[in-house]
Amino acid sequence: MSADGTPRDAATPSNETGALSLRTVSSIAEIEEDQWDAHAFPKNVPYNPFVAHRFLKLLEESGSIAEGTGWHPNILVLEQGDKILGMAPAYLKGHSQGEYIFDHAWADAYQRAGGRYFPKLLIAAPFTPAPGPRLLCADSDHRVLLAGAIRQFTDQTGLSSAHINFITQAERTLLEAEGYLARLGEQFHWTNRDYQNFDDFLAALASRKRKTIRQERRKATEQGIRIENITGRDLKEHHWDSFWVFYQDTGLRKWGTPYLTRDAFSLLGERMADDLLLTLAFTETGTDPIAGALHFIGGDTLYGRYWGCTEQAKFLHFECCYYQAIDYAIDHGLARVEAGAQGTHKLARGYEPVPTFSAHYLPDPNFREAVSRYLAQERMGVAEDIAALKNYTPFKKSN
Repeated sequence: MSADGTPRDAATPSNETGALSLRTVSSIAEIEEDQWDAHAFPKNVPYNPFVAHRFLKLLEESGSIAEGTGWHPNILVLEQGDKILGMAPAYLKGHSQGEYIFDHAWADAYQRAGGRYFPKLLIAAPFTPAPGPRLLCADSDHRVLLAGAIRQFTDQTGLSSAHINFITQAERTLLEAEGYLARLGEQFHWTNRDYQNFDDFLAALASRKRKTIRQERRKATEQGIRIENITGRDLKEHHWDSFWVFYQDTGLRKWGTPYLTRDAFSLLGERMADDLLLTLAFTETGTDPIAGALHFIGGDTLYGRYWGCTEQAKFLHFECCYYQAIDYAIDHGLARVEAGAQGTHKLARGYEPVPTFSAHYLPDPNFREAVSRYLAQERMGVAEDIAALKNYTPFKKSN
């Protein structure tokens, strides 16, 4: 580790034919988009907008990830000779914000014991608690090599830890086998069981729950509210002007700092419009929206990401964020809706508890042992919570 806390370059084999090497680049722009996406979305891997090259690039270009934000791009590229075997969206982090998997207690304990926790290595989709691939390899066999290279890189550069967040189940299995510690989390996802329309979904619910949802949807619009869904070329700059206000309001009310800059929304509309669904709520006579929810459209999943409002209206949050998302998923044949982090209130709206996974490599054996004991207890508690919550879903109970 250098005096300013920047990791030294990892010692890797020479880049001769047949030799493996891991190099880092300081910007996703240094890698061709087609090359990146070919590894991110090989055959049979659904499109996930949060690991797409254009999403990661616009985060940098918009200043959402920049000097002073605590996010330093450190993109990992595994090569054999001149051939790229795999890549990972990696960042050197000077804090633990914007990750949605909390390790603040780990950092505090490590630093009180005399260690230096930051910078740490994070492999993730920035600011995004959405599961998806993190070890981006066109050939599945190369993921094992990439997992080992990340572990070696962490050792050689003197970093306290490497964290791979919101990984797939397959990656969790692989990374555990490669010596990473597994962490279990919980989210609420809605699953499309071949519903033909929203009423078809409601028919699967217990009568009392079905009645409640119908009442919530009716009351949301009976207040003189109209809902408009906008996507693709219909997204205009004035929509982002309005949504920026909503985004800022939510961040301030949650005592947080919004991570995305205003330019990020313009770039999203410019480069990823077909991947976006913007749900806006208007009063009957108003031309400016009073609330909005932004969803991202994946290959088989609709991802709920941001919500905000300038006027409070009963049940409007549920309508924009959950029920409109279900409508869209059914109409477009998507397999699920992932509504982001937290929120047991989603349970009554047909969103079911599911596990999420992350993997962590800690070189220090004493630190690793302490965290391993903690994670064993945490996994047990989360698994028990998921099992218990499944008893409270609104669906009809089978005999």
